[in-house]
Amino acid sequence: MKQSAWFRDSYRHEVLGAQHTGYLSRLKFLTRYPIFLLGFGPPIFRSQAIDATSGVIDYWSFLQVGWLSLIAFRAINRLVSAQPILIPKQIRSILWLAFSLGLLFLASAAYSPSHVVSAAYSVLYFLTLICVTEFIVDVYRKPPNWVECLFQLRHVTLFLLALVVLLIPIHPQSVMTVTTVAGVRLTGGTVTSAPLICPIIAIISAYSFLHSLESRGSAFLFFLVGLGGTLATWARGSEIALFICLSLVVMAWARTNQRTASAVISGAMAFMALAVLAAGAIGGGRIWNTFNKGQSVAGIESASGRTEIWAFVVKSCLAHPQGMGYVAGFRIVFRQYFSLKSGQTLSQLGSAHNTFVDVLAGAGWLALGIYLIMMVKIVKLAWRFAKRQSGLASTLDRSSLHGIRCSLVLLVFCFTYGMGATELSAPLRAGFYILYIIIAIVLGASANMLTASRANNLPAPRDISVSRGIEL
Repeated sequence: MKQSAWFRDSYRHEVLGAQHTGYLSRLKFLTRYPIFLLGFGPPIFRSQAIDATSGVIDYWSFLQVGWLSLIAFRAINRLVSAQPILIPKQIRSILWLAFSLGLLFLASAAYSPSHVVSAAYSVLYFLTLICVTEFIVDVYRKPPNWVECLFQLRHVTLFLLALVVLLIPIHPQSVMTVTTVAGVRLTGGTVTSAPLICPIIAIISAYSFLHSLESRGSAFLFFLVGLGGTLATWARGSEIALFICLSLVVMAWARTNQRTASAVISGAMAFMALAVLAAGAIGGGRIWNTFNKGQSVAGIESASGRTEIWAFVVKSCLAHPQGMGYVAGFRIVFRQYFSLKSGQTLSQLGSAHNTFVDVLAGAGWLALGIYLIMMVKIVKLAWRFAKRQSGLASTLDRSSLHGIRCSLVLLVFCFTYGMGATELSAPLRAGFYILYIIIAIVLGASANMLTASRANNLPAPRDISVSRGIEL
């Protein structure tokens, strides 16, 4: 596989005691950094999702909880046995915000319609946060190759997509839906969220292709897989979020030198010309109807009915600022509201269809404020290091640079996609873990770059401990 020179040598560069000896195999990597195992979900093979708030629990639910618990207990053991290490205060402040958010989720169990379910999901949130913390502490002393972390995340999503594709001829109704508006849609069902994982595959592959982080043939092939999967989902929010992120990747690549800038400008002009020709030949109305899935004007204005849900949550939280109870509160309260007052179907009322509104519904305005501040601080930290020039002497810094830049784009995708979906806000969903894996990469790589820069400029950094990290 063809690779750039810095990537081939990145494991042989020593920074702050970190010695890279070569590519880790996928199995060894997942064993070394088990947080990536959470990205699998794990996949659940059942015909439809079940509602834990109604007391329905099957063996798949025990598998999900056991999967997270095994990885979290390993993380707890490693954190307890490790000698103290002082992480930079920028990273610590974000972790404290995440911990405070978890406390609010746990407190919401006191007034949740289902105390046990809200408390259980809060514990699962804390277990996920422990896994993120252990990963940051681990890589702070012995940094990995951050580009490989992105590739491993892509391997996880490709594996999930492969499972979805394999189920199409075996049990199509479990991973596909048929609607009168959009036709056949590849949703992923309970295995995974296809509208989420397919764009992630495309974004990582596009970034890798433009920056020659791997064979361009492989990167282009994976990009087509991710793009094709996204189009097969017929999910408008996913398509829009992917277009925005690919535009960011291309614009950032255009700034590398004048030649690439000229190529991007020429390509953009050619694309616009082809778009005008296509609109003239096919017809603007047909193109719009295809993109909009033939939805009515009322459906567009209400964001497919989402605005009614959001208005209900805001109105309820104005009367009850503490929220309804983590996860279980919204599911129970909103279902009762619709069944008693609207008489509409209850099949799609399990979430607020917006990550931020879901946090608001779960634990109120204070939780939403902490969540927004935490995410803004993460993006600000990533943006700070993403602006660094790529001509750094350290190959580790270049690996961190690419890891942060690509992860920043992935965060933009998650936030944009999260405006119409909620699998990013509750545990036991692959999307929730994927978001926190991306956050862990950003925080870990930022901590390494911050440590390396201070070690090069300051004789004795005050917030860096030189004590030994986690022993493997």
